[in-house]
Amino acid sequence: MQIQENKSLTRYNTFGIKAKARFFCEVHSIKDLREVLRMEQYPKKFILGGGSNMLLTKDIDALVLYINMKGKEVVSQNETHVFLKVMAGENWHELVLWTMEQDYGGLENMSLIPGNTGTAPIQNIGAYGVELKDSFVGCDAMKLDTREIYTFTKEDCQFGYRDSFFKNEGKGKYIVTSVTFKLTKKNHQLNTSYGDIETQLQKNAVKEATIQEVSKAVIAIRQSKLPDPSVLGNSGSFFKNPVVDKEVFKNFTGAHPDAPYYKVSDDLYKIPAGWLIEKCGFKGKRFGDAGVHKHQALVLVNYGNATGTEILHLAQRIMKSVEEKFGIIITPEVNIID
Repeated sequence: MQIQENKSLTRYNTFGIKAKARFFCEVHSIKDLREVLRMEQYPKKFILGGGSNMLLTKDIDALVLYINMKGKEVVSQNETHVFLKVMAGENWHELVLWTMEQDYGGLENMSLIPGNTGTAPIQNIGAYGVELKDSFVGCDAMKLDTREIYTFTKEDCQFGYRDSFFKNEGKGKYIVTSVTFKLTKKNHQLNTSYGDIETQLQKNAVKEATIQEVSKAVIAIRQSKLPDPSVLGNSGSFFKNPVVDKEVFKNFTGAHPDAPYYKVSDDLYKIPAGWLIEKCGFKGKRFGDAGVHKHQALVLVNYGNATGTEILHLAQRIMKSVEEKFGIIITPEVNIID
């Protein structure tokens, strides 16, 4: 296992921010991970997964551990379901495509989400009415201080909207090494009611939807709205959609009856942050090399040479504007590394 010095992290973060790691190594196995965590000569360590959900605002003065463990294993199955264990370094979208090839259902609505499998439960990723927790069974994670592997159930993970135990009490204490999913082998439960999926299926002339067709529809929608990080640096949705209580919701819709929303429960409502940002006039605006994407106001982009600090300042400006105009607080979905 090779330790590199002053390693560029530009290709390891989807924003394409130019930053460096003081030290860097790739971790390919549990054995590698234990070995590098024992290295006392590098007291500060930074865990890096797919680099798709973070904004670097400075160089990282630590040993960066790039989690690149690969592998997929069917641990058990029955007539209707398969239990699939996936190592943390597997690319998420490539995993979804592989499950489509096997005709395993459950992940199709989360096609084309950037990042790796190991970071998926940290964020409880989701798209088009489906979240990771819907097919999640458990995950294995190594505790940094003891180097022991612990198994976390769905309940242990305390999943919330783009939230989990690993973003709160467990933050900085564990490294997810693998994730186990329960996927359907037949009688797939399709979720086509959210967003533009039904419209896209009609465009694709699909008469009888399958999980594969739903995946293709989601990919087409995302490609039409979201920039490819390899072409235009970004981290997908930068902000969470705010969830507000009934009183705030009534005041908001009273003042803005044309605003879209989604009912979460009898007392909670989700308001699209992209709509709020667009109404504040930021959609498609560029400030130097930092900007807001022209097709999706939720997405902040790096046009080439933006620094992480410039992206962060734009995000802060947007949050302030939304709060002033609507009285609603939006918060980053992306992890800010400062």
